[in-house]
Amino acid sequence: MDKSKVAIGFIVAGVLTVFFGTVLTFVGPIIIDDQVVKNTVIDPKNEMSYTMWKDVPVPFYMSVYFFNVLNPKEILDGEKPMVEQKGPYVYRKRIQKDNITFHANGTVSYREYRTYFFEPSMSSGNESDVVTIPNMLVLGAAVMMENMPFPVRLMMSATFKTFKEGTFLTKPVGELMWGYDSGLVDFLNKYLPGMLPTSGKFGLFADFNSSNTGLFTIHTGKDDIRKVHKVDSWNGLTELNYWRTPQCNMINGTAGQMWPPFMTRESTLPFYSPDACRSMELVYQRDGQMKGIPLYRYVAPKTLFANGTDYAPNEGFCPCRQSGLLNVSSCRHNSPVFISHPHFFNADPVLLDYVLGLNPTEDEHGLFIDIHPLTGVPLNVSIRLQLNLYMKRVSGITETGKISEVVMPMIWFEESGYIDGPILTTFHTNLVILPSVMEYMQYGFITLGLVTIVIAALVHHKVKVKLTHSISELIIYSTCEE
Repeated sequence: MDKSKVAIGFIVAGVLTVFFGTVLTFVGPIIIDDQVVKNTVIDPKNEMSYTMWKDVPVPFYMSVYFFNVLNPKEILDGEKPMVEQKGPYVYRKRIQKDNITFHANGTVSYREYRTYFFEPSMSSGNESDVVTIPNMLVLGAAVMMENMPFPVRLMMSATFKTFKEGTFLTKPVGELMWGYDSGLVDFLNKYLPGMLPTSGKFGLFADFNSSNTGLFTIHTGKDDIRKVHKVDSWNGLTELNYWRTPQCNMINGTAGQMWPPFMTRESTLPFYSPDACRSMELVYQRDGQMKGIPLYRYVAPKTLFANGTDYAPNEGFCPCRQSGLLNVSSCRHNSPVFISHPHFFNADPVLLDYVLGLNPTEDEHGLFIDIHPLTGVPLNVSIRLQLNLYMKRVSGITETGKISEVVMPMIWFEESGYIDGPILTTFHTNLVILPSVMEYMQYGFITLGLVTIVIAALVHHKVKVKLTHSISELIIYSTCEE
């Protein structure tokens, strides 16, 4: 057997192996990206991603914290409110899309229904716990009627007394959450229909349970993967009419559950929230990992709830108060309701001076979304918001006493969920392990090819040297014989 020819054969094989590995370094990412695109498009044929989008199979929870008022009588005398946080009262949230209709223009419409189930084992208390909070019916109506004629305010105050509606409510958590019977609500719905957001029981989350978030129409990504999950319209609207500027009325981003793939650190997370009546945008904070899966963490910028003075683009959300408060009265029947981060985190420090018992920290009160940048799929979500009531003394409405002007925190809630179990395993296998195997393969082929070339070259050189040496010896031997 000609060892020289064998060595040359191995050199050729090594070159081909290096070439294949090099080609794989260029083709591999293209193959992976192509698979991501195919599996990210909203299509019933994409079993895993479509199921995740349609039914959100991962466990999702809403944790509710009440600000129990400790000094209601003193507040009526003009003293600072003093509160203590009670909770969490945890509810498992079931999310399911229905009325799903695909359209020829690459969009899909649906309604998303949500249902809540109390989880006693995860809660610090029970729905029967009694807490005291401001009475929105009284204090909200008082501010709304501040500029009405004095006799009208007197009449409203008399109505409160007739139906025994006081300044503060002391009721079980379950009733405050999901509704309680109120003669005043029945009276207003009968004689002033449309004034209240509910026609049944009155509760802070009465309209949430067994409800939907409106008719969303979003892009499927079939024509352009960069548009996947982005909102095309909501309830038939391509822009809102709650706010004072076109920019603030824009419906931007996705519906808040998934985002387009191939994100970078310069990417942001825009989404439209029907509950907040506006579009919001989170920004990149840092890299991270969740059980071996790479992620980008996105958080709310300090400008999210800043007022128009501190951040000019937010002027359209005014009339504003201190930074850190979003006035949602325009989409809440003009009720003086404000949204903020819990405990006024990232808000004007003066808000903490008006209420005793608050202690904001980023770990406990900042919101975040952890995104797998390659696919745009959230791995871990924690959205935290606080509901506040603006209250003050209004002459003619004796229920307001001598209340000092204050933005009063009532509750804050956290909606959280993370991918786990079989879905996480499948996700990890398809989007972490397989790409890693492909990456190792491409470098493995290159390394194997180079090693083969070097060894074969050495063998070929050794054979050649040996052959040359043998020929030299033969020549010398022949010369001596002559």
